[in-house]
Amino acid sequence: MARRQEPNISDALLDQLLLGADPTTAFDPGGLLDGLKKAPAERALNAEMDHHLAGEKGAGNGCNGYGKKTVTSDSGKFELSVPRDRQSSFDPQLIAKYQRRFPGFDEKVVSMYARGMSNREIVGHLHDLYGVNVSPDLISAVTDAVLDEVAAWQARPLEPVYPLVFFDALRVKIRDEGFVRNRTVHIALGVRADGTKDILGLWLEQNECAKFWLRVMNEMKNRGVEDVLLAVVDGLKGFPEAIVAVFPGATVQTCIVHLLRHSFDFIARIASPSPWR
Repeated sequence: MARRQEPNISDALLDQLLLGADPTTAFDPGGLLDGLKKAPAERALNAEMDHHLAGEKGAGNGCNGYGKKTVTSDSGKFELSVPRDRQSSFDPQLIAKYQRRFPGFDEKVVSMYARGMSNREIVGHLHDLYGVNVSPDLISAVTDAVLDEVAAWQARPLEPVYPLVFFDALRVKIRDEGFVRNRTVHIALGVRADGTKDILGLWLEQNECAKFWLRVMNEMKNRGVEDVLLAVVDGLKGFPEAIVAVFPGATVQTCIVHLLRHSFDFIARIASPSPWR
């Protein structure tokens, strides 16, 4: 019989936490779950303040009471007591000075946006799930905040050598000028010498052609790729030449799935014989 997995929190501690709590309201806004978020958050903020003041010995700084801040979490809003110092030099890391959303909120908004929901649909979804009222402008601010990270990822340096790179395309739904459309995303998946995989890049292109892939190869080279040993591609005309033009030592192989698919173009369709003949 399988051994029962031990809980991450001991039963004794859970019993203490649940002592006197109403289980029917534990997950409601302001209930036990929010209390369990609030207590360690405030404890962490106080620890941050102690560390901050310890680093300013002799500077004449000290505690100066608490300020109230309402933050948004996955289950709704709750109020935190944020410690203050006399010189107003304390800048907490857990909840920054101007941060109003508890960690985890932004990720959910970006995830819903990536799935094709409009800003107003996200607003309604958050209200239905968590009872949180946010404006469409806030949703736009959250989604726009990831653009710099996306740009940095797109331009990041790559490995000098990739033993294996797959070049292919995916059909996905993408928000474009306020509408959700089916678009083709071209992808380069590199495999390192240790077997780990790395998405080298994603490109949106309306018309796939050898000229487009030549531009992709040059971009990869400019980002640090010196050699590709084996490139696996589909049967696009001129694709192998585009790869070899930039990486002369590369061996180009047609993907076996595409090879089988294209081979059926040369096989005549034969109707199955009728069992009654």
